[in-house]
Amino acid sequence: MSESSDSFQDDVLAELGEDRLAEIAALAGTDATGARSLVGDSVAELSGGLRQAAAEPGSADEVRAAVDEATAAGPPLQGVAAFGGLAAGGLMAGVLAKLAKPAANAVAKRTGIPPATVNRAVDLLLPVVLAVLTKRAAGKAGKRDGGLGDLLGGGRK
Repeated sequence: MSESSDSFQDDVLAELGEDRLAEIAALAGTDATGARSLVGDSVAELSGGLRQAAAEPGSADEVRAAVDEATAAGPPLQGVAAFGGLAAGGLMAGVLAKLAKPAANAVAKRTGIPPATVNRAVDLLLPVVLAVLTKRAAGKAGKRDGGLGDLLGGGRK
């Protein structure tokens, strides 16, 4: 993993907080280290899925519109508690929701954690990932040359 993807994962972990991380650990029947690994794997799959969707002709326009909407949004969200769920997340929430099950299935296959458990963990992570993307997008408003790569880290891919 590159430093930039680690940075995105670090931002998600920071936004997630210790209480929600403990919730994921309990859900997965693991400790904080195992939960961090599950979060890291899930975030990597979701960000990879976003990059792949942005590169595919059938979904590139949707991802581009979601990124444009996110970068045009107002001030960043303040913590997951202030976030109104995926329904309030606009186009990016819809894109992430489509990527959730494939990402969870890939993580379950790679880790051996039951798919239902990973699906639930990814469901818990989606609003957090959306909050981090929104915060990053707000910080990039007006600088729309980098697009998705800037939001996830690592520049254009």
